[in-house]
Amino acid sequence: MRAVSTRRLMLAATFMFSAGIQAQQTAQMDFESVGRGWPLAADAADHEVTGATFRGGFFQPGVPRTFLGGAMGGEVPEGVEPLARDMFTSDDFYADRDLWTDPRYFRCNSSAAIEDLWGANATGNQIMGPNPPATAPWGKCENDYPREAIVSPYPFRTAQEHYEALMAETKQRGGPTRHTYATVPGEWSGIYAHPGRTNQYWYKMRYNQIPTILSLLTEEYQTYYVQEAYHHGNTNAPQWQSQYCWPEGFTRRFHEFAVWEHYLTVTPNMVQIVAGVARNFITDIHIGREFNLEGVVPRLGADVPRWYGETIGFWDGDALITWTSNIQGWKNHAAPENSSMMQTIEIYTPNHDADGNFTGLNHETIFYDPEVWVEPVRIVRNLQKQNEFDDPDATPYVFIECIQSIFPIEGRATPVSHGQVIEYEIPDMYGRPWAHYWEEYFEQDMEKPEEEDIFSFE
Repeated sequence: MRAVSTRRLMLAATFMFSAGIQAQQTAQMDFESVGRGWPLAADAADHEVTGATFRGGFFQPGVPRTFLGGAMGGEVPEGVEPLARDMFTSDDFYADRDLWTDPRYFRCNSSAAIEDLWGANATGNQIMGPNPPATAPWGKCENDYPREAIVSPYPFRTAQEHYEALMAETKQRGGPTRHTYATVPGEWSGIYAHPGRTNQYWYKMRYNQIPTILSLLTEEYQTYYVQEAYHHGNTNAPQWQSQYCWPEGFTRRFHEFAVWEHYLTVTPNMVQIVAGVARNFITDIHIGREFNLEGVVPRLGADVPRWYGETIGFWDGDALITWTSNIQGWKNHAAPENSSMMQTIEIYTPNHDADGNFTGLNHETIFYDPEVWVEPVRIVRNLQKQNEFDDPDATPYVFIECIQSIFPIEGRATPVSHGQVIEYEIPDMYGRPWAHYWEEYFEQDMEKPEEEDIFSFE
């Protein structure tokens, strides 16, 4: 298992509940754009977490250990009538599809809370009660983050349409800007705090009732989303990419515990973002380049999906507008999986304090994935600059080598000691390997829906 410092674990637990986290804000702009900087319908910082969890204790010294949720120990929240069968008592979540739209099926827990119930992120397995999973706790049924604050407010249906509209707008404003080394915003270069420490946003999956997220997903990806929640909360068989040293995948960059500090370097024709925690995450933004549109999705190189995609961009003054495509389909903690059709538009806009000093970047991302989302969705965060590269106390980026010591043995993540001999099946890294273990070891008696036969001509 990759060693993680106690300091980092304490920070991880702390920023889950930090009351000092800033309000969400969209970009500071002096004009009304066709496709960036539109206001949020709701601020996640104003919302309480939905699922059952603990705060305080070892990971938050000085904070009393307190249960946050609706009820625990097999009890039911006052005023709530439980379902006769829910995710924690069911032996076949596929058969329960008609119940998925009811928050009570998940005991009003968010997907991130369900992931933690057996002890991850300092909840402690005592939260599951005396007879798990049947005595799993309840979240707060009255809490939820609104759907309208998740979907993109913009009228575009594809990333290409969005990018072209922003380019046309920029040309009307006299751009795009052609920076040189003398004019490029060098103040951007430096080290930025992990956005999970300084932001609350819906993609942490702590503020959402699961049916709200399901309402945004296609039928296939609804199934995948509930499948993961079931095996987190019922069978206690998580399959996390980091524990196996698998690729992190594109959406991992948006997970609250994922990629820690961001190291950003700006040049006239390339902007690079480096981050990581169990793998290195490198985003190269190619300024002024255009995608090859011949193929399944737009791309720069060969017609082969890349784990972190390929990105082009242009400057509109001091704002950087990017388009990422050719992304390998994968998964992320407690969030819906993404397909290889996913593309994103990302806009980086400088933030300034009341005196006009640069403080960081507003980072707005719109996800286009027609195989997953029934509507495009948006994440707005702010990256707070904390160091210049030459600051005496700046920590240089530590290149990560993940050494696997945890293996899926009979479908469970199991530490393996040096010198131990095991039988190991090489996973199909392009075929939802996490689901392979669930289906082989925990779903033998379930009635899985028949998949469409793409070779049938009937």
